[in-house]
Amino acid sequence: MTTGNKRIRRLDTAVADQIAAGEVVERPASIVKELVENSLDAQARQIEVRTEGGGVDLIWVRDDGTGIEREDLVLATERHATSKITSAEDLLEVGSLGFRGEALASVCSVARVQLTSATPGSASGWVREVHGGELIQEAPRAHPAGTTVEVRDLFYNTPARRKFLKTERTETLQIDQVIRRLSLAHMDVTFNLQQSSSNSGRARSFRLQAGDPVTRLGDVLGPDFVNEAVAVDEAWEGMRLSGWVGNPGFNRRQTDQQYFYVNGRAIRDKLVAHAVRQAYRDVMFHGRHPVFVLFLEVDPAGVDVNVHPTKHEVRFREARTVHDFIFGALHRALRDIRPDAQTAGADRVERSIGEPLAGMPVRASAGGIAQLFSETSPGWVAEAPPAQRLVTPEPEESIDETTPPLGYAIAQLHGVYILAQNAQGLVIVDMHAAHERITYEKLKRQLADTGIARQQLLVPEFVDVSAADADLIEESAEELGRAGLVVDRTGPQTVCVREIPTLLNGQNTGQMLRDFVSDIGTFGSSSELANRRDDLLSSMACYGSVRANRSLTIAEMNALLRDMEHTENGGLCIHGRPTYFVRTIDELDQLFLRGQ
Repeated sequence: MTTGNKRIRRLDTAVADQIAAGEVVERPASIVKELVENSLDAQARQIEVRTEGGGVDLIWVRDDGTGIEREDLVLATERHATSKITSAEDLLEVGSLGFRGEALASVCSVARVQLTSATPGSASGWVREVHGGELIQEAPRAHPAGTTVEVRDLFYNTPARRKFLKTERTETLQIDQVIRRLSLAHMDVTFNLQQSSSNSGRARSFRLQAGDPVTRLGDVLGPDFVNEAVAVDEAWEGMRLSGWVGNPGFNRRQTDQQYFYVNGRAIRDKLVAHAVRQAYRDVMFHGRHPVFVLFLEVDPAGVDVNVHPTKHEVRFREARTVHDFIFGALHRALRDIRPDAQTAGADRVERSIGEPLAGMPVRASAGGIAQLFSETSPGWVAEAPPAQRLVTPEPEESIDETTPPLGYAIAQLHGVYILAQNAQGLVIVDMHAAHERITYEKLKRQLADTGIARQQLLVPEFVDVSAADADLIEESAEELGRAGLVVDRTGPQTVCVREIPTLLNGQNTGQMLRDFVSDIGTFGSSSELANRRDDLLSSMACYGSVRANRSLTIAEMNALLRDMEHTENGGLCIHGRPTYFVRTIDELDQLFLRGQ
């Protein structure tokens, strides 16, 4: 057999190794990751990493792990040689971080590598030096128990690969991020990183001491995350999700502080990312991203880690179940972020079990949920003249430790803000944002109670789709029906929409259906229709909430505060903005220089 005019030939070992290196060794940070993971698999408790020139000139990793036997040192630098697995069946239940047996061999093919190791109790260690895949030396050498790997002149024999590397600063930051990511999954291990610049001679370093999770989280993500973190710990049908998620108000422009681990392995997965986005959807400000550190424990047989040489990707056997579990656990944790979970002194939010939900009474009409706000004034707000600049009635309640979290109203400022005092100090509430959240949650509960009303189309809509999508629509008819869509397949690439949810009348049915099917194909389920319904409900909630310059009585302001305390996500409006702030007496004293 020939391809074109050339005969098929077996590749030279050196060429094959460099091809493999192209998959495993993407950049210096990839090497650091592989070497440190080997140290962790060797049960190391102290890991030291040094680099020069962004890892291009030098990567040096030393650990105090179990070390490598002299006889195994030769195999350690050969491809597909590993101590982690022995048979194909082992791939179904991989418990170690490494298992492919190609990382070190790939590094040896594109750099000058010196591997030194000693096992506990051995008379001496041994060193094996390989340059570009060629053995340079193998000899005894004094070395403490553990392993040291020294990688110099990365890509010295493939200079074209160096052109694809980023600046030294960028590569340095990537290595920094790798160590921080690995350290979060191994808080009982001490990590020491030192990085030197080949240009300026400047050095940057940090040490992550083994210890309690709070200290490690503060070292990696900063003390603000610790103060704004909500604990998550839920188990269901052999899965467990634990860790910390940031208060929605504590967010970032980028996704650079999102850490997710499956059985201790750091991964990037679109299914996981989608579940997290959905959980934060109602509470995250547009264009911002949450901060979290989450650990998912599943049966190793239920997850395939042998998807990509870098081992950043995984494949779940029950993808939809995993997605729904992650979403549900995070949603339950976030919905309990409300004023009644606020700790004394202000902005630290901790998870608590909220009291039974209670919302503002909303006037329903014969037209159903779509007509809930046919009248613009919520039932509990009396018609009143334009707001005065400041209302300062006599307080009716005394303030003590039994005072509700948001305290008691004392004034309304500029017809926009409610001023209240609680046991800690001053509470400032955006009354429109707060009532918007209360009304939105009320609408969602009412919709859940009454079910999804469907409307039959007078003229059924035919939608052209791919054959694969048509198959998926046919298979998902039951799920589509639960979401309020009645769709029949009428041809190899044609479906007919006969009924749609009443709330979504007037929407682009064809595009809505395609988005729905795309989600099912990608994630095993779809929240497309729910998202569209929620968008409509949020608009209705915004329309039906109290507006600026509406004067409220003290009783009405207190009623709003009490409902905030018992409403899911009561601390944030439906656009992700805060609904209130607390300023303690100590903070106010500092502002006015009292006691100084």
